[in-house]
Order: sequence, then structure tokens, then C-alpha cells
Amino acid sequence: MICFPNAKINLGLHVVEKRKDGYHNIETCFYPIPLRDALEIVPASEFSFTQVGLFLDLSPTDNLVMRALHLYGKQYEIPPLSVYLKKVIPFGAGLGGGSADAAFMLKLLNAYTSQNLHDDELEKIAVEIGADCPFFIRNKPTIASEIGNIFDSIELSLQGYTLCIIKPNFLVSTQDAYESIKPVKPAVSLRKILQTPVNEWKETLKNDFEYAIFQKYPILSEIKAFLYAYGAVYAAMSGSGSAVFGLFEKDVQLTYSDCFIWKGIL
Repeated sequence: MICFPNAKINLGLHVVEKRKDGYHNIETCFYPIPLRDALEIVPASEFSFTQVGLFLDLSPTDNLVMRALHLYGKQYEIPPLSVYLKKVIPFGAGLGGGSADAAFMLKLLNAYTSQNLHDDELEKIAVEIGADCPFFIRNKPTIASEIGNIFDSIELSLQGYTLCIIKPNFLVSTQDAYESIKPVKPAVSLRKILQTPVNEWKETLKNDFEYAIFQKYPILSEIKAFLYAYGAVYAAMSGSGSAVFGLFEKDVQLTYSDCFIWKGIL
């Protein structure tokens, strides 16, 4: 059995307040995009894991795909499998690639073992892997709040837009991003902003991480300006970075030295 876990972008990100437990309450919109990895499971005499494509400096046991398999296996019997993962989604980019792989692994195992678990049950397992992992179970536009783990659906379509993602060859530490942030409660809710036309988002739809991260990594600010210069109607950093994306109303051909670039139609 094979599936193709897709990435997501964050449309806006408000860091609302710091919690007593040290975490931060946020408000963001996860939007699925057609940038995909490939994940396959095959019957085998013993469990094994093979990863190709982009290099991940992780042991197999630390990969979120195998964590998903382990968590699922604690509740339901899984026969030995060979697991194959081809990484295309860059990691440390704010695109949710690892979480997507894990969530799709849970869905694969659910089908393979014929458990017929409801999405709610799969989400309960996924939340043990990461706050945004459950999003990929239903994989629809979603407003995420609190620490990014409370989901509320939103009717939102970017169909027909060209999406271009540019990611430099470095990672941004989420911990560093939060340490540099000053939480502010927004005057207008993210949901209300997303209900306005996309060509108005440039002035209203903000990622609160950008100010501090752009100061530390000026190339990200330069990429955002580059996307606008080439006609993007909206451009922003996804999550805490380091990927920056632009939405275009028509096709565009872009190059940017020493960066991962991906383009697709939404």
C-alpha cells in the first residue's frame, strides 16, 4: 500500500499570549498543499524502515513515521512490515512534512489492518506525535488555536492560485523563534481576515514570527520581497520558517540561488 503525504502552509500566525506552562497560545490557519512525500508499506518477515530522497539526520527510531507505527502498534496488532519513505518535503521549513508522514502512516495502518477507526480515534493517536499532526488526518483548511492543537474548520479555497515556495539551506529553531516573540492579542481575528479577498491579505494577514526571524535571517525578508516583486498577491513565511511562500494569480517562472524551490497549482 502506498500513499503520498502532503505538506501544509500557515496562512497567518498570531502569537496571542504566553501560558503559565511556558508554551504560547497561537492562532493560525493550516492549509494543505500538493507538495508530497511518498510512503509505502509492504508485508515482510520482519519490520524494517528505509528512507530515500532528502537526507534526514535521524535514526529510524526517531523518525515520526516509526513513532506512528509504534503508537498504533501499542493498541492494535500489526504484522511485520517493510516501510519505505521518500522525502521530498524539506524539513525544518514550517511545512509540516514530518507530521504529515506520521499522520498518513496512521491512516495507512488503519486501512491495512482493517480496523476502520474513525478520524477522531486516529487524531487521538496523532496528537501524541505532535500538536499539528492531527491536522493531516482530515487534511482540510483548519484554524488552529491554543498551542496549535485545537482545531476548527474553515471554508477557504485557494483553488487556481499558483503557489511558489522558496526555502534557503538552513533551519529556523522553533524554540529560538518563540524566545524572540512578544505576544500580542490581535485586534481582528484570523478567521475574519481570511474571509476578505486574497489581494487584501498583504496589509492584514501577518505572521508574528517574521519581525524577529527576518532580523536574524535577512535572506528570508529578501525572498519575501522577491516574491512580491515577481507579482505575488500575497507572500509570507510559513509557521516559524524557514520556507517563504507566494500566491500568484498566474503562472510564474522563478529561480533563486542555493534554495529549494517548488511550484504547484492549488
